[in-house]
Amino acid sequence: MSMDNIAGRNPVMEALKSGREIDKILIAKGTEGGSLIKIIGKAKDRGIPIQYVERQKLNEMSSSDVHQGIIATVAAYEYCEVEDILENAKSKGRDPFLLILDEIMDPHNLGSMMRTADAVGVDGIIIPKRRSVGLTSTVAKSSAGAIEYVPVAKVSNIAQTIDKIKDMGIWVAGADMSGSKEHYNMDLKGPLALVIGNEGEGISRLIKEKCDFLIKLPMVGQVSSLNASVAAAVLMYEVFRQRSHSDIQK
Repeated sequence: MSMDNIAGRNPVMEALKSGREIDKILIAKGTEGGSLIKIIGKAKDRGIPIQYVERQKLNEMSSSDVHQGIIATVAAYEYCEVEDILENAKSKGRDPFLLILDEIMDPHNLGSMMRTADAVGVDGIIIPKRRSVGLTSTVAKSSAGAIEYVPVAKVSNIAQTIDKIKDMGIWVAGADMSGSKEHYNMDLKGPLALVIGNEGEGISRLIKEKCDFLIKLPMVGQVSSLNASVAAAVLMYEVFRQRSHSDIQK
């Protein structure tokens, strides 16, 4: 198996708490106190080796220098199947809520989306095998631990996957400025998959055609678009709001 790194105190702690298989934990010499004490204690309880190294080594291993003096070396993150995500939603006794990402390339965007997805109860994320960022240590860091709780399925063909979930009765909504209605004027309750497009080009033409409907975010400023993770967060919270309001009415 290929190896990957989880950098930062919070992501490492979440990996420990979730029971993730960890090869070893590297800690910068001279790094002490705070949350590190709890991390070391939990690692020792699980019999995970702890190695103290020069900070420069962690700088070289990390894609950024914001590792907070600690890196866990782990096996590459495992992906699940779309069926696993749907079964997970079914086991909770609620309508599925999926996030489909069409060629998201920035690991920070994916991590941020995962963090919001965990907050609003998204059952899982679907990404394509090609032209998409995968589950890397940078994604893990950006997700602030959410990567341990939000399942991700990697599929060969997003268009075919959309057809498949539509056959299961799940509505597919695409985020696009050409949408006929604003997000708060659309009924986003019930089984739903929300599609977010590439940072520069948005949703591809084929995927846009596969969507049941398109929704847009109103904008009155001079900049014509939002960051992909920000747009995704706004839309995910609107779905969450509508579902929560519906539950209260029941």
